Amino acid sequence: MENGPLVYGLLAALAIALLHAAYTDIVRREIEDWLNAGIALAAPVFWWACGLSFWPDMALQLALGAGVFVFFALMFAIGAMGGGDVKLLGAIALWFPWAEMARITIIMSLIGAVLTVMVVAVHKVRRSPGRPEVPYGVAIAMAALWPVGERFFNHFA
Repeated sequence: MENGPLVYGLLAALAIALLHAAYTDIVRREIEDWLNAGIALAAPVFWWACGLSFWPDMALQLALGAGVFVFFALMFAIGAMGGGDVKLLGAIALWFPWAEMARITIIMSLIGAVLTVMVVAVHKVRRSPGRPEVPYGVAIAMAALWPVGERFFNHFA
């Protein structure tokens, strides 16, 4: 790793941003645009700190981020998730290679399923009116924190 302290500092900042996204999604069912923009704009600094080449590495990260954003924008279009969730996923995709992003998506889906069951159960028990709102940003943040934590706690990652 070329710039170890900078890489770890950026990963720590990403972890803090993800925790903030989860918190605001729980409290307000909203993930702020400035937070998503900050995550996305910090990614090129992370690429540089990791020693990624402009071509093809950085170009592939941009393509992955765009692809993830477009796919989940379609999910937004059919009402399956919120706009903040889509932007957060697109921003996160700029930080991780495609295989890691696939793993994040699988973990996110599993956490999201458990979260959805819990939210629906609480909604029914409380007999709340309307549709239950699932703070899916929590599942997204927890899934993305997994590989971030591996960098800190597993020196083989």
